[in-house]
Amino acid sequence: MNSPTSHKHPSFLVQSFLNVFARIWTFWGMISFMATFLIAIIPSLLTALFPEPKGIDLFIKVAKAWMTIWLNMVGCPVSTKGEANFKKGKTYIVTCNHNALLDIPLSSPFIPGANQTIAKKTFTRIPIFGWYYSRGSVIVDRNSDSSRRKSFDLMKAALDKGYHMCIYPEGTRNRSKLPLKKFYDGAFKLAVNTGHAIIPAVIFNTKKALRADKTFYFLPKRLHIHFLPAIEPGSMSSDELKAKVFQVMSDYYSSNEEYLAR
Repeated sequence: MNSPTSHKHPSFLVQSFLNVFARIWTFWGMISFMATFLIAIIPSLLTALFPEPKGIDLFIKVAKAWMTIWLNMVGCPVSTKGEANFKKGKTYIVTCNHNALLDIPLSSPFIPGANQTIAKKTFTRIPIFGWYYSRGSVIVDRNSDSSRRKSFDLMKAALDKGYHMCIYPEGTRNRSKLPLKKFYDGAFKLAVNTGHAIIPAVIFNTKKALRADKTFYFLPKRLHIHFLPAIEPGSMSSDELKAKVFQVMSDYYSSNEEYLAR
């Protein structure tokens, strides 16, 4: 008599293989990340010798070179679209959807020009990497009201220096099946307060590559980041601007789902 496991459904076998492969690939991802970081940190440190904004511009270029190499090593090549929406001499607030930790190395390095990212304080405690993380970020402690207020002033200062600000208005990773989670107000208050336009950026496939519902699970997937036409705040309130950007990003994600299959 055959055992219950002797005639397993092919889909079960495929999923079992994927589970094993994803965990092996996670090891490769971690090892290759650390090895390439130890190389990238040297030129990254040297960018601090240059005056701003040149120093940050060089820092982002180093980050882009590093991430291009590493993401290709782990089978996650990046394609970008819409860089022409960044007009020369203008500074923007870039709002990205947030599905996975991979969104961070995908967004900031591939935004055209010097930029900083709003980022949480947790990673700053990691030796060496903490400096790197802080160098390209405006750090905020989400549990501190004073830190939130200070981060708003720091973002305004970054825009004044000519840096784009990269913000994830969903706040935390989107674990739902919807294209986007509800947006927080910060990016839109910043736009209305400073008059800087928002460039919505839509990221595809990081949710499939680094799944939020599984631990130690990483798969090679082609990644995409699309920069959409700028939205000027004009006379809109921050709530009106938030609603408009949300609709634009949600519609674009839903109407371009073919990129999720690539």
